[in-house]
This record gives sequence, C-alpha cells and structure tokens, in this order.
Amino acid sequence: MPAPPPTRADYVHFTTMATRWRDNDVYAHMNNAVFYEYVDTAVNGWIVTDGGLPVPEGPVVGLVVASSCQFFASLGFPDPVVAGLRVGHLGRSSVRYEVGLFRGSAEEAAAAAEFTHVYVDSASRKPVPLPERFRTRLTTLTRT
Repeated sequence: MPAPPPTRADYVHFTTMATRWRDNDVYAHMNNAVFYEYVDTAVNGWIVTDGGLPVPEGPVVGLVVASSCQFFASLGFPDPVVAGLRVGHLGRSSVRYEVGLFRGSAEEAAAAAEFTHVYVDSASRKPVPLPERFRTRLTTLTRT
C-alpha cells in the first residue's frame, strides 16, 4: 500500500507562489515538469533569501545530482502553490531537500519531492564542505 501524502506538519518553512496560466497542460492540470520548477524555486529561493549563500557569484554553488517526485493530486492555475521545505539529510558537502507542494490551504501535499544538491567550488566544480554559516542555517530546516 502506498504511503499517504505528507501534511503541512511535516515541513518547517513555507513559500506561497502564484501559478500561471501556462502551467496548465492540455489535460487542464499542471504539467509534471512544472512541478519541478516550483520545487527548484522553493529550494533556491530559500538558499538566496534565508540560507545566506551568495548565488550565483559566490565561491560555492549547489549542483543537482538527484531528484524525484511522487504525485498525489493535481495542481493548476489559478490555485496558488504552497511549497513546504525541510532538510532530509545534511552531509559534508551535500543536502537532500524535501519539498511538499500544496494546493492553496490544503492540508495534504499534492506532490512530495526530493532534491539533492552537492555543493562545489564555483571555479573547479569539485565538492567542498558546506560553508559553516550556510550549514548552521540549514539546521533550521531539519525536523526534530
């Protein structure tokens, strides 16, 4: 039996985003590829505004090495998308972000995604330890 969708209580940080007319496909719901755009926006929005990592001009950047998404319900224009964010794993040079996408005020997620960044030196593209200030900020996204 499949696991039930995550709920808002499973996440730590939330961002509300407006959907766009173009997000809907010919089936009148959000195209699966667009779900990933919202996941990417939620993660990178947090990194820039709350994580304190200077992107893209900083010495360290995150590269996506893995992603997945499980779908539970449809999303689409004109309903807003609320992205719940948490850190599922905090490694030496990598972070697995977990994102729930919710339709408006819905309590259960319409989708649950995982998005893994490996942080690398922006010039050499070789993995580096997470900057300490950034690591400290990431701990605020872990569930206790």
